[in-house]
Amino acid sequence: MNLEHIQAEIEKADPEFNERTDTRRDALKSFAGFAGKVAITALPFAIGSFFKKAYAGTTPTAVIDVLNYALTLEYLEAEFYKTGLAAGSALIPSTAAMGAIKTIGDHEAQHVAFLKSAISSSGGTPISKPKFDLSGGSGSGKGPFKDAFKNYQLFLAVAQALEDTGVRAYKGQAGNLLGTGAVLTAALNIHSVEARHASHIRQMRQKAGYGNPKPWITGKDTSGIGSLVQANYNGEENTVQAGIQIKGINGQPISFDQASESFDEPLTKEQVVTIVTPFFAK
Repeated sequence: MNLEHIQAEIEKADPEFNERTDTRRDALKSFAGFAGKVAITALPFAIGSFFKKAYAGTTPTAVIDVLNYALTLEYLEAEFYKTGLAAGSALIPSTAAMGAIKTIGDHEAQHVAFLKSAISSSGGTPISKPKFDLSGGSGSGKGPFKDAFKNYQLFLAVAQALEDTGVRAYKGQAGNLLGTGAVLTAALNIHSVEARHASHIRQMRQKAGYGNPKPWITGKDTSGIGSLVQANYNGEENTVQAGIQIKGINGQPISFDQASESFDEPLTKEQVVTIVTPFFAK
């Protein structure tokens, strides 16, 4: 989870958010500068102070809702990796793979703790951890991924789909940061880190011999996972960027695959919600 992504969502809920501080530029610089100037343990309280300054001591419900939405998604990712790690060597076959999954899982748990503290520091109430159905069965426990914690191949497939979707979700907010200079730069830097996580999961699948996924998405190909996760990849076949056709641009021998691989396509919040809803128990 990244601060610029959260800020973009807050601006949707309250278009006057930045104008509530001294100036838009100063507000953006302050927001972007948190990660570089404040210890991570103090970040939630710094954010809370920032919101209280912007809103004269009262953070509106719309802003808290945005943070709780982010927290809900982080709860899901953290629970997925926690459950996989709990299965131990019965699921994850090597020390190296275990270490990689633990690192990713630790990151997700840290995101949860960070967001909960940030919401509380802003005067809000963090949403309670939802009940999950990691089988993707909307509470039935019999969804298509019910064996993900017994079958390493399926576990990595679901992890890939979740990570790829996360990258696209962040990309979906980048347009809201155009013209913000340092904030956009920071957001894209964080986006690139998330993309490297997704790439690592794909390389783990390749090393384990589960198909031959590239470290990136080609067209709307699920890299062998299949129709169960097609919605996570639909739209990635786009080869037009900023109104310009990348395939064969300027007469260069750039193929469809190469053009589609060059960019991650954004997902809207509504699309992300549709994709992840089956993982929540009703």
